[in-house]
Amino acid sequence: MPDNIEQFLVSSNLLLNAVGEGIYGFDINGNAVFINPAAEQMTGWKAKELLGKNIHEYHHHSHENGDPYPSHECHIYNTMRDGIERKITNEVFWRKDGSSFPVEYTSTPVYKQDELIGAVAIFRDVSQQRLADNNLRAALKKVQDLTEKLQDENSYLQDEINKTWNGSGLEGNNLAYRQMLQQIKLVAKTDSTVLVLGENGTGKEVVARNLHQLSQRCSSPLVKVNCAVISANLLESELFGHERGAFTGANERRKGRFELADKGTLFLDEIGELSLEAQSKLLRVLQERELERVGGSKTIKVDIRIIVATNRDLFAMVEQGLFRMDLYYRLNVFPIYIPALRQRIEDIPLLCHGILKQLNNKLNKNIQGINKRSLAKLASYHWPGNIRELQNILEREVILSTSELLNIQQTFSKSHQVTNTSQKPLADIEKAYIIEILNNCHWRVGGDNGAAKILGMPDSTLRSRMKKLNISRR
Repeated sequence: MPDNIEQFLVSSNLLLNAVGEGIYGFDINGNAVFINPAAEQMTGWKAKELLGKNIHEYHHHSHENGDPYPSHECHIYNTMRDGIERKITNEVFWRKDGSSFPVEYTSTPVYKQDELIGAVAIFRDVSQQRLADNNLRAALKKVQDLTEKLQDENSYLQDEINKTWNGSGLEGNNLAYRQMLQQIKLVAKTDSTVLVLGENGTGKEVVARNLHQLSQRCSSPLVKVNCAVISANLLESELFGHERGAFTGANERRKGRFELADKGTLFLDEIGELSLEAQSKLLRVLQERELERVGGSKTIKVDIRIIVATNRDLFAMVEQGLFRMDLYYRLNVFPIYIPALRQRIEDIPLLCHGILKQLNNKLNKNIQGINKRSLAKLASYHWPGNIRELQNILEREVILSTSELLNIQQTFSKSHQVTNTSQKPLADIEKAYIIEILNNCHWRVGGDNGAAKILGMPDSTLRSRMKKLNISRR
C-alpha cells in the first residue's frame, strides 16, 4: 500500500486517466492531489491550476441558485472528516468561465492501515440527462393535460348527448326567417360575439349550434351554460373551474366551462338571469380572456367565441339597473332576432313535416302526414310556447295516434286563438297559458307529469316565470 493518497493515485494513473468520469483526489487537509483529464475537460480548470489547492473555492463555491456554499457544508470535505461515503445527485459544479453544470458525484474515503488519509470524488456531467428528463416530464405533462381535456370534453359531450332535445332545425320560408338565416351565414365565419334574441321555445340553442357548425371552430367543442339553472354560489366553479380542496366537496380538480370551450365556442343561454355580481365576474373574463380557477392562483388564458341568448329585453333591464351596461354593450355586437312562431304561421306545415320525421324515429311510428283540418287548427293558435310547444303537442298526438295520417284531437282554448288575443299584451297571454297548463296538471310544477315538462322548460325557469307574472294557486 502506498504511503499516502497522492502515491496511491499516481500509481493508478493510467486507469484513472482513461475513464470518462471526472476524478478528484484530496489529501486529509482537503487539498487537491490528483485531477484527471475528464475533470479538466468538464470544468475548464487545468490540473496545474488546482493541484495543492482547496478546489472547493474554484468549482463548488455556490449552489445552483447562487447562494454561497461554505466548504464546511460540502459533502466531499465532510467525507474527509468523518470517513462516510456519500452519493449526491442534486448539485452543480462551476466551470472556469463562470457557468455551471449539474453533476452527480460520489465521495469515497481512502484509508491506510485504518487511518483516514483523504478522499476521492468521482463525478459526471448530467446536463443531457437532465434535459432529457425535463423534456420527458414536459411531454408527459402535455399528454396528461390533453388526456384531461379529452376526458372533460367527452364527459361534457356525453352529458349533452344524453339530454333529450327534439329540435326541428332551422327551417322556414317566412321572409323574416330567411333574413335571419342569411345573417347567421354571414356572422358564423367570424369570431364576433352574437346575441341571440327570441321568446322561449323559438330555437335559440339551434341557432347557436348552427353558428358554431358554420364557423372555423367547428372541430372544437360547443359548450353550453344555462345561466338560469346555476346558483350564484356555484357559478364561479361552473364557469371557471376549481382546484382540489377549494371548498367543501371539491374532491378533485375540475375544469370550468370556459376552459372546456378553449379553441371552440361558449354558449351562454338565458344570460338575462345572471345576478349583478355574476355579471361583474363574467365581464372581467370576457374582457381579458383569462381566468383563475376557484382556489387556484395560476392565470389561464382561453381562446373562445362567445354566443349568448335571452328571451328578455336586456336594454330595458339596463335602464332598470338589473343588467350592467358595459356587459350589455360587450354582448350586443351582432344581435340576431328569431321570429316567434305566430309571426310565421305559414311555416307550420314545413315544421310539422320535420318534427313528425323525428318523432317517427323516436317513437317507432309511421306517421305520413297531418290532415288539413288539423293544420288549420294549428294555424289558428297563437303559440306562446313557440316551436317547443308545437313539438310537445305533436309528440302527444303521435303517441295517441293509431293512423298514418295525424288528426289533432286536442282542443285549444278560445282565449288562445289568434283572433281573440291580437289586442292582448304578450305577458297576459303567457300568464293565461301557464295557468291553463298548471290547472291541467293540478298545479304540479316539476316531475314527468308536471307543467314544466309540458312547457318544455326547467322547473326553476317555470317557477321564475310564475313569480314574475304573479301566478299563484288560489
